[in-house]
Amino acid sequence: MKDQTLSVHDWHKKQAVHNFNATWDLIEKNERTTADDLLMIHTAHASRFHWGEIGTPVEFARGEWQISRVYALTGMAESAVYHAKHCLEICTDNQIGGFDLAFAYEALARAYYACNNRRKCNYYFEKAKEAADHIEKMEDRDYFLSELDSVNSQD
Repeated sequence: MKDQTLSVHDWHKKQAVHNFNATWDLIEKNERTTADDLLMIHTAHASRFHWGEIGTPVEFARGEWQISRVYALTGMAESAVYHAKHCLEICTDNQIGGFDLAFAYEALARAYYACNNRRKCNYYFEKAKEAADHIEKMEDRDYFLSELDSVNSQD
């Protein structure tokens, strides 16, 4: 096999994708250990860091969304809210709508659920449902709505 040297851009992209996928695998793991939770936090931040080096605002927003999701899952509600707000800010500042905007609102709903703030959770849940109407692909909309439905079933 021929030894290949990746460009800096390609190396960052490879790391970003690998860490995003590793984080997602941990998110979906049924019984995470404390070590798994810590690894999930690290891989989410690693993915966002590498996208920050070479990505676009869409990747930045998705990275912030994933970090928020990880913090909500691990009970670190304040950090979940912080990253969810940043995700929404990236979307609004860069006119990113559809799927990504809907997930920014979902992240805020999930983060506020983790904070036991049902008023804000419900507010962002409704904003997410409204944003779902602007997701063009039906399969993406259905996927999003299934994820949104999981917000209130986290207990």
